[in-house]
Amino acid sequence: MVTRVSAARLTGLLGSRDDGRPAYQWLADEVIGLVGDGRLLHGARLPSERDLVSALGLSRTTVTRAYGQIRERGFAEARHGSGTLVQVPGGVVRGGGEPLPHNLDLAPEDTVADLRSASPPAPTGLTAAYAEGLARLPSLTGGMGYFPFGLPELQEVIADRYTERGAPTTPDQIVVTTGALSALVAVLHGLLRIGDRVAIETPSYPNSLEMMRDSRMRMIPAPISSDGADLEGVEQALRHGPRAMLALPDFHNPTGVYLDDEERARLAHLWQQYDVLGIVDETNAEMWLDVPAPALPMAAHSPRCITVGSAAKTYWGGLRVGWARVPVPMVQAVRHARLCLDLGAAVLEQLVLVELMRVNGSLCENSRSTLRESRQVMLGLQAELPDWQVVCPRGGLGLWWRLPRPRSSALVAAAQRRGVLLASGSSFAVEGRGLETYVRTPYALYADRLRPTVPLIAEAWREVAGE
Repeated sequence: MVTRVSAARLTGLLGSRDDGRPAYQWLADEVIGLVGDGRLLHGARLPSERDLVSALGLSRTTVTRAYGQIRERGFAEARHGSGTLVQVPGGVVRGGGEPLPHNLDLAPEDTVADLRSASPPAPTGLTAAYAEGLARLPSLTGGMGYFPFGLPELQEVIADRYTERGAPTTPDQIVVTTGALSALVAVLHGLLRIGDRVAIETPSYPNSLEMMRDSRMRMIPAPISSDGADLEGVEQALRHGPRAMLALPDFHNPTGVYLDDEERARLAHLWQQYDVLGIVDETNAEMWLDVPAPALPMAAHSPRCITVGSAAKTYWGGLRVGWARVPVPMVQAVRHARLCLDLGAAVLEQLVLVELMRVNGSLCENSRSTLRESRQVMLGLQAELPDWQVVCPRGGLGLWWRLPRPRSSALVAAAQRRGVLLASGSSFAVEGRGLETYVRTPYALYADRLRPTVPLIAEAWREVAGE
């Protein structure tokens, strides 16, 4: 399937021309930057030179020269009868999806779309941030390169972001890791013991569930649904005496639930009442799409709680940088456990994240716009399957559908035969079963990639339902 990029669309993606570069150089650099940032996909057809001349008000000679330079640098090729097609030098690498327990294998070659993972592509400006990081790298290469708790500069930027959001934080409270899951492991190993009880929402993020099992924690399920948090159910779970509770109050994965300040205050009160250590996964905290998330961080309501975060959703999964925000009395224990995992995140990626956070402390507007468009495409399942029910979240990366029949695993198998890879509802359950009336459909991919999946999923469901 060839995606056609209109002249109007490309014009909207291009940055402003105000840096003194010749017009042809500006156009070539901008298009190549869009390919590097994933905004123009491999195989996409660029607008004709004539259409782009009209849209940009440039001369034909300028556009022709720019297209020639893009081809010379390996980011496009001219095909007779097909125009100018975008290409990624070296070709697109297969795989790269979020490695959940149920999708450790690469997607087959004939896959239409892999919807097992909810992780967005790189934002605008990623390649520029890497260039800035490389330019600054020589200032650090004179040392040994080990920063086990994070570059001081990155610790400061992350701490400032928490303070800005309403939870005053000092840099020494930040422990940088190689992702949110690594931060969670350091917290559990530093502060809990094998066999401790941990309350955890069900459904929940599969990697967190698997990590709890591997750490030999005794999980106590606390119910949550797309209709909202069940704080009465949480209190019932806390009566079983867990030492800690893992919560995802910010666009919960997979339900999309977002707790308001009143609900967060009540949850914090329950943690204090039952002497439970709150552990908060804020991976999706910056992923609001409609209006800015109004609630304060859980750390503002529960000063004793620990927060883990990541660059994966807000920026890019390939950065592999996460962190834990830890109250001062517990920092040393978490640092000690962190040293048992590895000796620190990669220095270049930390420099890149510093640059990204300084330019956009939150998700950039281009990414929000892209995700809103993709969410709308995936909501098209409502027209195809009116008996499917969903609460449209105000943010996050996926839709949590309630099916009219408990056939989630059968739906996953039928969709796979049509080239669409899904994760069943049961893969998000603490018990590993029992959520067969649900299925998650992420909208992290670009809209053009998602559109073909809607009729295929609908067709798969009709087969499963016997229609």
